[in-house]
Amino acid sequence: MAVPLGAAASATIGVAVVFGLLYDWPLKSTAFSVVPYLIAFGLLPAFVVIALPGRPLPPSWLVAAAALLGAGAHFANVLPDLADDAATGVRGLPHRIGAAGSRLAASALLLGATVTLVLGPPGAPSWSGWAAGAAAVVVGRPVALFRAVIVVALIDVVLLISTGPVV
Repeated sequence: MAVPLGAAASATIGVAVVFGLLYDWPLKSTAFSVVPYLIAFGLLPAFVVIALPGRPLPPSWLVAAAALLGAGAHFANVLPDLADDAATGVRGLPHRIGAAGSRLAASALLLGATVTLVLGPPGAPSWSGWAAGAAAVVVGRPVALFRAVIVVALIDVVLLISTGPVV
């Protein structure tokens, strides 16, 4: 479906899809389980920017924020399923570092995405960006519950969407 958008856009989304498939096999049960999330999530906004007329390069802060958001989502998403996954033999990176380590990783990665989204775009951060960043820090502590991590992810997605033109 990306072919009408050009070769660069098609290749970009194609690589994202390949990494999504690599997660299912063979990376899901390895210490590299987070890599497909980093790559595929980072490439999604890159695909959107590359698909624009004139095919500009996506800003690095945008790709980095999306990659951090994806990696944080990986750790957060696994938290409720750690016991079930262990019973079926899944031993991805979150399983190897345990629930506490996964909470810490999810919090750090999502807060990293927040900082990148607030400070990355050119110009001074907006008041809404600072407010969203402060809210993410308050709810994104590593000791917070799974739902708090999801709130930080939601804040990051809103920041990502509301950043405005990136070209």
